[in-house]
Amino acid sequence: MPSATAASPWYKHLWPWIIIGVLATSVTLSLTMVTIAVNNPDNLVNDNYYEAGKGINRSLDRELLAQTLNLKASVHLDELTGEVDLRLTGNSQPQTLELNLISPTQPQKDRKIVLTRSDSEAGRYLGQLSDKVEGRRFVELLGSQDEHVWRLFEEEEVAHDKTLVLGDEALQGAEHLDK
Repeated sequence: MPSATAASPWYKHLWPWIIIGVLATSVTLSLTMVTIAVNNPDNLVNDNYYEAGKGINRSLDRELLAQTLNLKASVHLDELTGEVDLRLTGNSQPQTLELNLISPTQPQKDRKIVLTRSDSEAGRYLGQLSDKVEGRRFVELLGSQDEHVWRLFEEEEVAHDKTLVLGDEALQGAEHLDK
């Protein structure tokens, strides 16, 4: 019986190279995805839900105190000088305030600014921002009154030369605490 012989070696045919190319591409993409996952871990996961829940209640207490003190603030970020100009109205005038611009997804973009009260104008606080901050941020203003910390907290679209208003929205999630 005669045996069949190949007309040419396998590496001269197109289909083996297509199969090898598909396999090589899938291995390369898989290794790339693993590298990206290892170098950029997800830091949004909180494994201690009980402590996070207690923190939410503490935040609501601080926000209720700010609401009780009738606090409102307008924040202006100057793009040229980096100056932060805050005007605070209400029944609290602490010596210093803390302004936090918190990125929802990228902690390295969070900024903390300490504001000091102006001697020349009542209710005016000044601070310095080290770099430009733009985009959606959680804006948190912390101060104290009679050794109790109050907090104004809102989600805002931050841009230089735009005034942010804090304390103008109703307090969400504290309906059960008013009773």
